[in-house]
Amino acid sequence: MILNVLSIPAAILLILTSTGLLLSTNWRFSIWALSSQYVGVFLLVALSWPIEMAVAKLLAGWFAGAILGFTLASNFDTYDIERTYRDGEGQARPTGRLFRMFAIALIWLAVGLLTSSLLKWVPGISLAQILGGLILIGLGILHLGLTANPLRITIGLLTVLGGFEILYATVEKSTLVAGLLAGVNLALALAGAYILTVTVSAPALIVVDDENLSDIDITILEKHI
Repeated sequence: MILNVLSIPAAILLILTSTGLLLSTNWRFSIWALSSQYVGVFLLVALSWPIEMAVAKLLAGWFAGAILGFTLASNFDTYDIERTYRDGEGQARPTGRLFRMFAIALIWLAVGLLTSSLLKWVPGISLAQILGGLILIGLGILHLGLTANPLRITIGLLTVLGGFEILYATVEKSTLVAGLLAGVNLALALAGAYILTVTVSAPALIVVDDENLSDIDITILEKHI
């Protein structure tokens, strides 16, 4: 079956996209990577679910990416996903990127150690599904642990959920569950879009000190980033 042939390329696609999401500081690239990630999720879920149910998962993921993308595009022209990840001149800090790459390598190592055990514990699951599911869960949790940025948190949650769905699809083939999981994806995207909108629309507080410690002027500026 063609899906079996595409399973390993799908797992590789998930590794590349989830890694790119962690290292990226460009929101446009991240939205494209998230959308591409759902193609890999679709191919691996389709190994266990009917193709119609797997397509629903793909469409839900693309709609989630579209919601986030339209929200960002309508609110700002330039948006750094992680402002604390960049210095004053706007260049990515090498130490931050190196730390993330090291953490990613540790996740890859942990997945490699767990793969053989899961093949024995979970009947009917393929190597590609284990690799794809665990990589998404591991890197998604890492994503959540490295940031407080609303967009990154939303992407991290969607990534973890995608990995869970790949593994869960091997043991549960209910249409109701597939619909509920698709709804959760859309709900996460809508919540993330709302928080992003509120965040960039909030007034910026700038504290001005005119060289007199007893005289501090607080000016409220309405500023959209």
